[in-house]
Amino acid sequence: MKPLCLESSRKLLYGRIFGNGNKDNNEDIVKYPDNELAEVSERILKKCAGVPLAIVTMASLLACKARNKMEWYEVYNSVGTGLENNLDVENMRKILSFSYYELPCYLRACLLYLSMFPEDYEIDKYRLINMWIGEGFIQCEKVGKSLFELGEKYFNELINRSMIQPIHDSLDDMLLSCRVHDMVLDLIRSLSSEENFITVLSNMGRTSPSNTIRRLSLQNGQESHVMAQATWSLQHARSVVVFPAAVSLVPPLDCCRVLRVLDLEDCHLSQANSSLKYLGNLHHLRYLGLRGTGVSQLPEEIGNLQLLQTLDVRGTEIFRLPLSVVQLRKLMCLYIDWFTRIPNGIGNLTCLEQLSWLHIDDSTINIIEDLGQLTELRQLYIQLNKWNDKLLECLCKLQKMQELVITVYPCQRSIGGLDAWVAPRHLRKLDTLHTCWFSTLPAWVNPSLLPDLTKLDIAVRELHQVDLEILGRLPALRFLKLKVDNKNLGILVGFVVGAGAFPCLVFCVFHQFVWPVVFQQGAMPRLRDLIFSRFYLREARGIACNDGSLNLGLGNLPSLQVVIAQLQCDGAGKEEAEQAKATLTHEVEMHPNHLHHDIDIIGAPAPDCYSLLVSFPLSSKLYLHLFLCLRWSIYFSMPFF
Repeated sequence: MKPLCLESSRKLLYGRIFGNGNKDNNEDIVKYPDNELAEVSERILKKCAGVPLAIVTMASLLACKARNKMEWYEVYNSVGTGLENNLDVENMRKILSFSYYELPCYLRACLLYLSMFPEDYEIDKYRLINMWIGEGFIQCEKVGKSLFELGEKYFNELINRSMIQPIHDSLDDMLLSCRVHDMVLDLIRSLSSEENFITVLSNMGRTSPSNTIRRLSLQNGQESHVMAQATWSLQHARSVVVFPAAVSLVPPLDCCRVLRVLDLEDCHLSQANSSLKYLGNLHHLRYLGLRGTGVSQLPEEIGNLQLLQTLDVRGTEIFRLPLSVVQLRKLMCLYIDWFTRIPNGIGNLTCLEQLSWLHIDDSTINIIEDLGQLTELRQLYIQLNKWNDKLLECLCKLQKMQELVITVYPCQRSIGGLDAWVAPRHLRKLDTLHTCWFSTLPAWVNPSLLPDLTKLDIAVRELHQVDLEILGRLPALRFLKLKVDNKNLGILVGFVVGAGAFPCLVFCVFHQFVWPVVFQQGAMPRLRDLIFSRFYLREARGIACNDGSLNLGLGNLPSLQVVIAQLQCDGAGKEEAEQAKATLTHEVEMHPNHLHHDIDIIGAPAPDCYSLLVSFPLSSKLYLHLFLCLRWSIYFSMPFF
């Protein structure tokens, strides 16, 4: 990669430390935030030699220091010399090493643990944090803060210090996972080897010379590794992580008596019974990751794992968990598929914080009452075969809830089933779109009561302009799917999305809205995807906006990338429908962002997401994008809209 010029280096350094406050009206000129820092800043930039990773790493270090030249010179002098005229790896490592040793002690072990993963591997945030917890790297600082929440803090701190690279969801921009830069990975593998912290067997060979293995990462099954297997001593191993290419090297579990973390994700275990034969003897096990392994059953002895905190069996063929699962009283995270049945007695798992997916049908209806005892729950995903009023009483007891997803399938939505529920203050994600109609917008949907809400999928029978304005003031909302029933209630009015509304929204679906929905300048500044599902057109006099034009104001959405619309004729003739389609198409084509779009006129209502896919003659790129939008609903065979 070609080094950055000095001016670009300044922009990168100061942008990371001070944001945009260091710029005047000219985008190309960068001012020093403080003249006192001018000389040391130039020296630091010279030492970085235009290498972006070096600049970003130094900026992250300086951002944690006081704004005075003495502290900045201390950083400058600590890194060492030689980088100015030499871009070799050793000089770059001086900066990275200094960044590592500047980390608080509690973060160093967390960072070194990332060397368990292969180069360029996308590391799921939830998986990593739960492994940290299993290892004991995360300890409670104060009452009321869960281990996972503290782990999220550690994860974000490593990102802010530029030690790991964030990966965001393509739809809502939420932080999902991370990667480790090659040079950072090289550093932490070297440090891990020196301290015998982790032994890695990969296509680069073995990283630790010691035969006493504390943590083992098996990344491929080379012949030399198979031969080396005979020399392993796993009696002291705390973590074993096996990747698919090394599935043939899965060690016998009776050799790992003090194991705390066992992760076999995506390793196809063809002989499940033998692979997990001694699982019940791992009495120290905290984390068990069997996702994507294809195992068909867990041994009944899993109930012996009294310290187990995380159990992940998604993507397997397990249709029923053993009865002994309800004896795992330390269990905090239980991840299962929607078709996997849980035995009665789940109320015993009082430490449970994350539970997904929980399927409840007529044979397991008693589980609803047990749910009310799980007062530590922060994340709950439920699938019901029909609505049950007992669920309301249960949800009212779960005051720590942050993510709640409820689906009812195949039966119809309840009307008003959750009207009496009040959402907990720290709710981040709510999806009841396929569960029930709220009669009106609940009073708790309010920026002062839900400051952390980022994702909302909700059906509201009667929605008015003031309600949309309240939704628009939610400060953290990034993803919105909103279904209304105004047309069937005879409320044939459109909406205006005003200036400043929805400041963080990036993905929006308006379902069964009545034309028009007008976007004023300053509305939805970050919106990328806009979908109108069954956008009702009225008689001719209702097609025009208040000013007599047909313009919806899409040009006022500066970040827009995709527009998808189903125009539903309802009292409007063919001519008016074609006029609305032409107007919307013209607006889309005139947008400066060269939008991907598909706009169609439909007659009969589309029943589900499959109809939507079939009805749109989409380009291949839009098919891919729409598939991403529908991925969860398709996976669970649930209607998207």
